[in-house]
Amino acid sequence: MNVAEAYAECRATAQREAKNFYYAFRALPQHKSDAMCAVYAFMRKADDLADDESVPLEERRRRMSEWTENWRRARGGETDDPVFLALNDTQKRFGISDELLEKLVEGTTLDLNPQPPGTQITVCYTSATTVENVQAYLDQEALYDYCYLVASVVGLVCIRIFGYSDPAAEKLAEDTGIAFQLTNILRDVNEDLARNRCYLPLMIKMFAEDALAFYRSAEKLIPLIDADSRAALWVLVRIYFELLNTIYKADGDVFTVRRSVSDKRKAWILVQGMLRARWYQWRG
Repeated sequence: MNVAEAYAECRATAQREAKNFYYAFRALPQHKSDAMCAVYAFMRKADDLADDESVPLEERRRRMSEWTENWRRARGGETDDPVFLALNDTQKRFGISDELLEKLVEGTTLDLNPQPPGTQITVCYTSATTVENVQAYLDQEALYDYCYLVASVVGLVCIRIFGYSDPAAEKLAEDTGIAFQLTNILRDVNEDLARNRCYLPLMIKMFAEDALAFYRSAEKLIPLIDADSRAALWVLVRIYFELLNTIYKADGDVFTVRRSVSDKRKAWILVQGMLRARWYQWRG
């Protein structure tokens, strides 16, 4: 398999699985879009290995360890794995360090830990149910550390693909990742409780207000990345912001229905993003 074929497989994965991210990928130049698809396919594989609850926990740990070792052996060398092949090329093109990707894998494996740092086993009460033996984060600091590993690191990888010159972009990308992950946590409360996990250290509407504050960093980040990538980031931020706003306007009700942004609305955001792309390119 050559590199072009490897990227094509990664794009197929992103198109099939990346419900929100793929809209942003389409607003990027081809070489950057390919790179984002490679990173996404890598993250998707790690998440699938960690979250497949049809497989016993110990077996998931074994499979994750084996896959991680295979990736480490494949770095910078010959491999027949399309994801590893495309990711190796992306790392070389955009200067993405092994250390950043190792942190990404570390975040993925947190939920394979019987009790990750900053959590305790407790009882969770919702408006409709009581769930016992829930793994819950104790406070905002512990939750921030979790979000940094599973989302901020992704943001730091992405801005290397987007391109930037101002060092301030790194902290803003970190905060933007936190905003996205807090939004995901709110959206997925029911699914996480079914897995005996709870990431909410505060009441839901207050938690949503905290997440809204982090989106201010996203607004500051957009002008700092390369002009040909600003529209893609704007699309992604807009979709996630609208998702969070939907939850907020529902007074934090994430139990009776899974909140989302419609495909029609996301398509309209993408159209706006494409128009912005022309504007950003014109302004330079």
